Amino acid sequence: MLSEFKAFIMRGNVLDLAVGVIIGGAFTGLVKSLTTNLIGPIIAFATGGTTDLDQLQLVITKTLTFKYGAFLNDVINFLITAFVVFLIVKFINRLFKANKQEEAKANPELEILTEIRDLLDAEKKAQ
Repeated sequence: MLSEFKAFIMRGNVLDLAVGVIIGGAFTGLVKSLTTNLIGPIIAFATGGTTDLDQLQLVITKTLTFKYGAFLNDVINFLITAFVVFLIVKFINRLFKANKQEEAKANPELEILTEIRDLLDAEKKAQ
């Protein structure tokens, strides 16, 4: 059972998942810092308000408060994260597309063999 677990852990996709989770956690901290330390002050300067978006709130009554600043902060974090993931996926897709094109061009013998096969099929049909 221990050897099976070791084989499971050492498989490529499990290791890739672990690396992705660790990098994702670090990236989340980076995006939160970007929002809190750079984007928040820019918004505060533009609106003349507080530099911490989390402090923005609408008080309806003593017991009812809408913390729209925290929500706005989370929306900005999400948009930044989604945009970076989009760029990464686009870059990876471009790499895979380039590799597929190179593979197709890298084998001219395959084209010649395909043409020979097609010619032989045409001759068989003609007879």
